[in-house]
Amino acid sequence: MSFNDILRYVGNNIFFLLSIINYGMAIIIVTLMVYRRRDPVKTMSWTLVLVLVPFAGIILYIFFGQNFRKEKIFNRMAVQTVKIVDDLSKRQAIRLLKNQIPYDDAELIDYKNIITLLLNNSKSPISTNNDIEMYFNGTDMFNNFKKAILEAKEHIHIQFYILSPDKIGNEIKNLLIKKAQEGVAVRVLYDDVGSWNLCRKYIKSLRKAGVEIYPFMKVVFPWLTSKVNYRNHRKITVIDGKVGFVGGMNVADRYKDGNKLFKWWRDTHMRVIGDAAQSLQYQFLLDWYFVTKQLLIDQKNSTCFPDSESIGNAKVQIAASGPDSDWANIMQAYFAAISKAKKYIYITTPYFMPNESIITAIKVASLSGIDVRLMLSEKSDARISQWCTMSYLSELLEAGVKVYLYRKGFNHSKTLVIDGYFTSVGSVNMDNRSFEHNFEVTAIMYDKDIARKMEDQFKKDINSSRHVNLQQWEERSIMSKFSEGFARLFSPLL
Repeated sequence: MSFNDILRYVGNNIFFLLSIINYGMAIIIVTLMVYRRRDPVKTMSWTLVLVLVPFAGIILYIFFGQNFRKEKIFNRMAVQTVKIVDDLSKRQAIRLLKNQIPYDDAELIDYKNIITLLLNNSKSPISTNNDIEMYFNGTDMFNNFKKAILEAKEHIHIQFYILSPDKIGNEIKNLLIKKAQEGVAVRVLYDDVGSWNLCRKYIKSLRKAGVEIYPFMKVVFPWLTSKVNYRNHRKITVIDGKVGFVGGMNVADRYKDGNKLFKWWRDTHMRVIGDAAQSLQYQFLLDWYFVTKQLLIDQKNSTCFPDSESIGNAKVQIAASGPDSDWANIMQAYFAAISKAKKYIYITTPYFMPNESIITAIKVASLSGIDVRLMLSEKSDARISQWCTMSYLSELLEAGVKVYLYRKGFNHSKTLVIDGYFTSVGSVNMDNRSFEHNFEVTAIMYDKDIARKMEDQFKKDINSSRHVNLQQWEERSIMSKFSEGFARLFSPLL
């Protein structure tokens, strides 16, 4: 057979040959997933993608399907070694209170297992000397955020998933430039995918003023790298090692003023003054080292961890998770907290695509007579994620979970309140991406006053929401049910 004959044969049978190549590669990928003992639900989902979406499915798997936690692709090397953790702890960066947990009240004793869990899976200590202020809208948050920046004396450490060069972004930029020119050390981390529209001019003006600013895991071609799937979703700010901010808000106008799609943007953020700010500092330093290879705590006369003054009595654990950890730390804490609830569970999340463990814990709690309430947004900024989120409602409603759809705007809050004592506020959505793929952080608080404020806000949000009735929900259109069901197939991948 001549070369021309071969070309002619290939041309006449191109689709057949491509199909053989596609499904051959699909078989190899599925075999590897089985060999590596991947989650069977994820394995089946990826198998469907590989079969139903030829070639594109293989590309999607290469970019989004690898289990970086198990394969150790995100190995922080020295950051996770005993040496660096010891260096930090020697300077009182972290007080690992494994044998000194302050069980001074019955409620805290009841949460001993969760406190110990976070100590073991993420080296997250509990601190007792904290004052907390909650923010339920962007106006309050950014006003206090800018005030804290202006009051900085030694350093400003900022890390956001989204840093946008819009009105609020430029206000923050100008404040950081001002403080840097005054001699304050300013360090900024931003996610290179989340902050995709951050222009060179914005970055250059900060660096020119002396601000150290770096992208987290730079992505040159976002759609041509697997690392686009593993992003730093954390929102951390630490001022002088004393004041910290953490929650769900990024630096962008929509978090304060809404956008074209949503005139009102509901979110939850918090300020902490006290020892928990040093736990946030510790997490920032690990991320800073990961990006820059600079270990700030080794610098002479470091002011990263100043001596704490007596501030308040709120008990706080700062929990972080990501693909660099052996465990899904925050998901495990949520599972433990939901499973031990006795009175009520209030969940607010913009995206609800949990794994089987969390969805089962929620349904079991509701069926056990616990008042379980879930608040979602009626409209979302991500259509496929919204379809997938809505696909879970029928089984939740059947289990007796009270579901509310926020109608005033978009509720971007990521909060969990249980039994008037346990509260979580952070960057973690109740979905597989936050639990498994993204770098996340949340503040877990054991405090009656904070829980009461969060409960009150949840009830206020109910007044701006629609209570979902099971019978009415089942009467929605066939097209809606089909879209939700189809999107559900991809829930482990979203």
